[in-house]
Amino acid sequence: MVTFRPSRPGRLADVPTFERGIGGAESNVACTLALAGHRTRWVSRVGADGFGEHLISAIGACGVDTSAVAVDPSRPTGIYFRTAGERAVDLAADTGLRPGPCSSNAGGAEFEPPAEVAYYRAGSAASAMSPESITPDSLGGAEILHVSGITAALSADCLDLMRSLTAPRPDRPLVSFDVNYRVHLWADPAHAGPVLLDLARGSDLVFVGEDEAEAAWGITGGPAAIRAALPEPRTLVVKQGAQGATVFSGTEATYEPSLKVDVVASVGAGDAFAAGFLSATLRGLTDSERLRHGHLMAAAALLVPGDLGAPPARAEADRLAALPAEAWGTLRLGPDTIKTWAGEVVTT
Repeated sequence: MVTFRPSRPGRLADVPTFERGIGGAESNVACTLALAGHRTRWVSRVGADGFGEHLISAIGACGVDTSAVAVDPSRPTGIYFRTAGERAVDLAADTGLRPGPCSSNAGGAEFEPPAEVAYYRAGSAASAMSPESITPDSLGGAEILHVSGITAALSADCLDLMRSLTAPRPDRPLVSFDVNYRVHLWADPAHAGPVLLDLARGSDLVFVGEDEAEAAWGITGGPAAIRAALPEPRTLVVKQGAQGATVFSGTEATYEPSLKVDVVASVGAGDAFAAGFLSATLRGLTDSERLRHGHLMAAAALLVPGDLGAPPARAEADRLAALPAEAWGTLRLGPDTIKTWAGEVVTT
């Protein structure tokens, strides 16, 4: 999907120009993992238009294998426009404020007005994906298959695809599912909750925000309450905004606080967090290390205006993830941080 970022803060009606970039939850994760040195493949559909050509080129330039991307001759590439600010899931409507994904001050969470988003994805090439779109060859012996609840919202065929990918079978890779509840994409938001819950229950690893769990499923009470409602996945990661994140491996819970970040833009942080966690998973790291690598990748996204930040070199990421709790808690990252993260990309 092509995303258009605003040239300045303001309402969509008031922003005069936008900058084109690549977007989409799954492609963001694939790009970030590729930039971190992992072999990745993006399986999707784009239109036979300039936007589709741009996506294939730009995502491929990150090191992602795009050979399984189909070009649809009759449907356009999906696009969306957004304003500055954090995405909203219909919470805190009385205040119009939401906590940002990472703290940008020592006293607690930064509050931003919710972003205004205009999706143009109905009838897009990606909305025509179906179970027939994914073949054993397109998965290419992958260790992890990462999918998103956004896909389930695009069409009935896309929902069938998601159900087939999360259905139990002996030869499937580890299925990673990011709930990614986007209320404006669902024709019937009341239908979204049960669908997303079923998909999560069929997955091996699930990412969900506390705000999403409340908005989609009405679950309050923190990570333990979410785990109680979702015991099936082997691994459950509950993102707690500026506070941090908790991972449940079976019944064992591990918490790591978020980093303090001088936020440039909050878009893409959730996808980057998932990529960092998955990178550490592929490397067989501990739960604490997986969370910290997620926070580091999220910080990289928060330090740039677009969806994709330059991840730290692996040695630097490992050094930071190994910091004692006190040092981790006082670590603060700003735009100049990226300059210290330069290094050779390690391949696997």
